[in-house]
Amino acid sequence: MLNRTLSPMILCTFVVLGSITGAQERELCGMLVTGGCCHDYDAQKVIVTEGLSQRLGNITWTIHQYAEPKDTRATVYDNADWAEGYDIIVHNECFGAMQDAELIERIVAGHRKHKVPAIFIHCSMHSYRTSTAADSWRKLIGVTSTFHEARKRPMTVVPTAEGTASGLLTALGESWKTPNGELYIITQVWPQTEVLAKAFSTEQNAEQPVVWRREEPGVRVFATSIGHHNETVRTEQWQAMLAAGAKWAMAKP
Repeated sequence: MLNRTLSPMILCTFVVLGSITGAQERELCGMLVTGGCCHDYDAQKVIVTEGLSQRLGNITWTIHQYAEPKDTRATVYDNADWAEGYDIIVHNECFGAMQDAELIERIVAGHRKHKVPAIFIHCSMHSYRTSTAADSWRKLIGVTSTFHEARKRPMTVVPTAEGTASGLLTALGESWKTPNGELYIITQVWPQTEVLAKAFSTEQNAEQPVVWRREEPGVRVFATSIGHHNETVRTEQWQAMLAAGAKWAMAKP
């Protein structure tokens, strides 16, 4: 397990955030929580953090990477103030069988207490799904999903009218065919969630949200269920989309 826990206030360096916060200079800190089942998180921790740093500035990252078992307990969340001092937190974790309700509630409460924006990627949507606190997690993310299509395949991602108007999906054009994919089936879109792009499920015969954003007082969330395969995560389309979403999330109203 890789688990860097140095204080973000020690780690951070000064960067210019520009349009993110009105051209003020201050420390910019990011946290990535990753690990768990079924994905190449050793590679993705590098792809995601380096991609965001290249597009948004020299972000100083604290990375908490945990073991593969689905019931792994991410101990960073043991501290009620786990999110304090961060500008953005990226969740790319896959702990579907972890059921500790108090820990899950602390994840959600940490974002709200410290008003830290969140990015959720792919299997984060399926994490904690058997816990009694699952709906608290899902409400923060903005959707409910408990399964995906059986077959992995390229997907055609089409921005919605809201997605086009948001300006966050410019890199996708009118549509984008991913190199490969695992399409999550969305069974509920929670209030205050705006769907930005969809892909068609041939197994469900229905469009499925694949990119969305959500805003509640003090907290912005940007999320995508796209992200199973490294070849997709490495594309300029995916990288630019994630950076645009992170920039929007950090631009607190």
